Amino acid sequence: VPGVPVPVEAGDGAMCTPLLPQDEQVDVLERLDFVLRNIAELRKEVEELRNSLQHLAAEIVGEVRSHLEETQKVTRRRRFPFPRERSDSTGSSSIYFTASSGAANTDDGESEGGYTTANAESDYDRESERESEEGEDEVSCETVRTARRDSLDLVNEDETHLILDSSLEEGLGQLLQQADRLHNGDEQEKREGFQLLLNNKLAYADQKDFLWRLARAHSDMCETTEDTDEKRSYASDGKEELEVALQKWDQSAECHQWYAILCGQLSEHESIQKRIQTGYVFKEHIDKAIELKPEDPKSYYLLGRWCYQVSHLGWLEKKTASALFEAPPTATVQDALQNFLRVEELSPGFSKAGRIYIAKCYRDLGNNSAADLWMNLASELPVNTKEDAESERELEEMQSV
Repeated sequence: VPGVPVPVEAGDGAMCTPLLPQDEQVDVLERLDFVLRNIAELRKEVEELRNSLQHLAAEIVGEVRSHLEETQKVTRRRRFPFPRERSDSTGSSSIYFTASSGAANTDDGESEGGYTTANAESDYDRESERESEEGEDEVSCETVRTARRDSLDLVNEDETHLILDSSLEEGLGQLLQQADRLHNGDEQEKREGFQLLLNNKLAYADQKDFLWRLARAHSDMCETTEDTDEKRSYASDGKEELEVALQKWDQSAECHQWYAILCGQLSEHESIQKRIQTGYVFKEHIDKAIELKPEDPKSYYLLGRWCYQVSHLGWLEKKTASALFEAPPTATVQDALQNFLRVEELSPGFSKAGRIYIAKCYRDLGNNSAADLWMNLASELPVNTKEDAESERELEEMQSV
């Protein structure tokens, strides 16, 4: 620590005295050590990102090459004309109905979860095999007719699509109701709900209401498990599901809301720089969710949490945010309180944790009587979530003060 020479009465020399007291010196050294550790972490993350990008580039090249090869094969197969017409098929010797699309697929292969009625032989084989091939075609067509009669009892192809779509919608509705029930249950039921949605992903992966519930189930599993790597994996996978969904359904409040939640869960296992960066993303998607669905209390609760955390950022976090971004995140305890009170306005008793946060806000603002009132109101609500349990411990500490 630098010092300044101070003349002494005895003698012509000078002695150096520190500019800062010892306790402040220790504080400065601790802060410098913290900054150095973060710089080391940042350097390591940059190196990991560079390696990941190289690996990703190699994967993209491989996928493009594979796709081009498959496209060329399909083009060669479709180059030959079909000499016969079939009154009960869609014009191909390989037909299958998939549970996911409910439509005929004209590519060769196996159906995932549907009815396979494929004939391996093509119509452009040698003339000497025509008789055998016609027999196989009759079997194939009869299989298609049997599947239609047994499963849908249809008259024509147009009605096939209508009835199949109706059947899928009915099945999806029942599935979503069951998923919602399991989501509101205990940890074992949450696991069952997660597995249920995974088992039906092939059938309903193109349905908005299914996808955001699947992402929500990933969030449930992230809260349920205690293993750090599993937490990160569940949060990352759920986030990826919604990144795909938001490309198609940008006007879905639920997709934005659960994307923000999963971003927050993933940031818990990242460095301070990534946590600050994720904070901007979180705020952006919660604001969008509120814009699309202004009567949802959960979005206001999440925004209140964000405001409260930002209002309590430490000195180093604020300096890091200022260094990384032109406009650091800003929010006050009053902002947080307004959002939590909005939750109570829309849904009184929405959560035990919400009322505890209201009490904490009032205490931070110096209104102890209002804080005591909301602590008493919070104590009346049961513990329904893991967050409620954690907040109840804070409530006991507040009441003991």
